[in-house]
Amino acid sequence: MSDVFPTPAVGATATNEFVRAAVRWHFSPETGSPYWLKRADSLGFDPLTEIRSWADLLRFPDISEEWRDTAARDLLPAGCRTESPVHVFDSGGTTGRPKRIVEARSRREGVDWVSGVLEQHGIPGEGAGDWLHIGPTGPHIVGRSIGLLASLRQSLCHFIDFDPRWVKRCLAEGRRPEAARYLDHILDQAADVLSSQPVAVVFITPAVLEAVAARPALLDLFTAKVRGIIWAGTSISPETRHLLEHEVFPGIPLVGLYGNTLAGIAPQRPRQAGDSQDCVFLPYHPYSRIEVVDPADPTTLVPHGERGQLRLSLLTRDLFLPYALERDSAIRIAPTADFPWDALADVQPLQRGASAPVEGVY
Repeated sequence: MSDVFPTPAVGATATNEFVRAAVRWHFSPETGSPYWLKRADSLGFDPLTEIRSWADLLRFPDISEEWRDTAARDLLPAGCRTESPVHVFDSGGTTGRPKRIVEARSRREGVDWVSGVLEQHGIPGEGAGDWLHIGPTGPHIVGRSIGLLASLRQSLCHFIDFDPRWVKRCLAEGRRPEAARYLDHILDQAADVLSSQPVAVVFITPAVLEAVAARPALLDLFTAKVRGIIWAGTSISPETRHLLEHEVFPGIPLVGLYGNTLAGIAPQRPRQAGDSQDCVFLPYHPYSRIEVVDPADPTTLVPHGERGQLRLSLLTRDLFLPYALERDSAIRIAPTADFPWDALADVQPLQRGASAPVEGVY
């Protein structure tokens, strides 16, 4: 059995051999996790001999729901136990109680790649100014990721914590004035940091960015000091994004990130001639593979240019998630010469019948 996890280049062809090597890593007693070594007994097939391709991953059940109750230490592969530090992160809990993951190295490697994509967008770095993160920290991985991005780009990072679970609870219980007061509290802190520190880059959720635009004094601080805005956490309409980019913050790079605790970060790629969508997100392929499938038949990809449900496969040295159906829908975008793997655009909460779509911070 292999004791080395394969490391293809980001964007390389997602070969079936990569799948087989990842399965060997996660189902071998020398390197696998207690969770998968035990779970293998109830699968009805032998992963080591019967999982030979990406298509074979669909033989697994979607086990992501089990990670709400699985002990985090049982998810850690034996091959990662000597690595330090190992972190535990929670999902946002939008679809129920939080799911938990462990991370030893792979997400940090993904952040390094994301930094290069941000460089192509003209996001400042290399000591050009500080960063300000206005978003979840605590049990959520996004705060750590943005801090790492700032560090990679030789910048300090200031943090204003944002608890999405509390806001969603307030809104669900009809306590909108309380949620509005919480938002004011966040904006007051942002004004203090921006007025006293040399902030050049801000990470922020779309709703909070729109609230900034509605505060003239705070908007003036943004336009005077900020030289790059990174947004993530909830969907944003093409019309609102266009307004923010061209009318509210003209001349300031406005770059989106899609992702969540399970999937990792999929940054907006630079626009290319012939793009039918202004904002196209690139998964960290092949380690994080996000496919757009028919909601009525999740085994079938929709054609390029069509909307479908997102299906995630996560194959890293830290975690093995054969596939999971996400709560989101998106348009499937074809590969290009510069980015030769499937991408996604216009991410929205998945509409389920007549029920209201689920929305939440990723």
